[in-house]
Amino acid sequence: MSGKMDQAHARMNDQERIHRIALSMLKGIGPVNARNLVAYCGGVEPLFTDPRIKRSLEKVPGIGPTLLANILDRSVLDQAARALEEARKRKLRITFYLDEDFPRRLKHAVDAPVLLFIKGNAMLDPERSVAIVGTRAPSEHGRRTCEELVEGLAGSGALIVSGLAYGIDIVAHRTALKCGLPTVACVAHGLDRLYPGEHSATARDMEEHGGLITELPCGSPFVPGNFPARNRLIAGLADCTVVVESGKKGGSLITADIANSYDREVFAYPGRATDAKSEGCNRLIQNNQAALVTSAADVLKMMEWMPQEKKNSPVQAALFTDLMPDEQALVDIIKARGKVDIDELCVQSRMSQGKAAGLLLNLEFNGVVRALPGKVYALN
Repeated sequence: MSGKMDQAHARMNDQERIHRIALSMLKGIGPVNARNLVAYCGGVEPLFTDPRIKRSLEKVPGIGPTLLANILDRSVLDQAARALEEARKRKLRITFYLDEDFPRRLKHAVDAPVLLFIKGNAMLDPERSVAIVGTRAPSEHGRRTCEELVEGLAGSGALIVSGLAYGIDIVAHRTALKCGLPTVACVAHGLDRLYPGEHSATARDMEEHGGLITELPCGSPFVPGNFPARNRLIAGLADCTVVVESGKKGGSLITADIANSYDREVFAYPGRATDAKSEGCNRLIQNNQAALVTSAADVLKMMEWMPQEKKNSPVQAALFTDLMPDEQALVDIIKARGKVDIDELCVQSRMSQGKAAGLLLNLEFNGVVRALPGKVYALN
């Protein structure tokens, strides 16, 4: 697979790369409208090169006169060219939402960025991935809880995702490195800088065992308004999000809310009713926005990641009769692969996602398959 990706990247010329970066930099467009534009134009290239398409862009849903003016502003291509040059200079990897190596978990998020800049050796499609977030000013109990959580996840081999911020974020990253777990930081600025600077040594270590990721090109400043968008990367790259400690307001609660909107699992550690640093966690649990956990074992159990006990004697696999041909086709694929996400099922079965989803729902109701986090399916 990696050989095919390298060949595809080699065939792509600089102009194509510049157009992709320019698409992500268009002012006021956003990832949803950007995808609409690509679908309407039949690709990225025509958006910037075909004069006939330009005259009809106002017909694209969400594109009005102001946004059209931004699209037609040629200065964005010069900015994109400089961004590509800077990315090469800093040895950044660039992946587009239509590329094979774009993170599959993010592909399921409707507002995922169209382009990512990656620094380091990050493998963004691991078998398991956990986001850990929390307050920037944790208590000593919160720090120990975060450390014990990551240590308890070490046997699962999960990728640890967080935001490299002060507090719970940096504790999660450093503990992951200590335990030999890969870890990725989603940042709210270009990768020509680092915030906070005090975490630069940890960031360098992470490049060897994970990396840094952003949707912003080099030169993008650090501004508070970038953080909510950064939080959706944290939630989108993970199978589940764990909130360790949080006050009644904060970015970790935004991340939890986004994870819920992506239909991902959200867990929270409870605290005393009088503890201000646990007010956000307690409220998530109280409002059924997060499941209560007290250890890594709880997370592993709820995610069905616990090691399977070996059977003393062989048990004959259940035979599913009375299945329709299309249902049997899906069951056969899952049986051969063990666990399969819905995108792969659609590719292997040559079914539309709508048809496959309907059949899978029926199979789930009949107890034949079970749905796992991240739209992954396995046989019961």
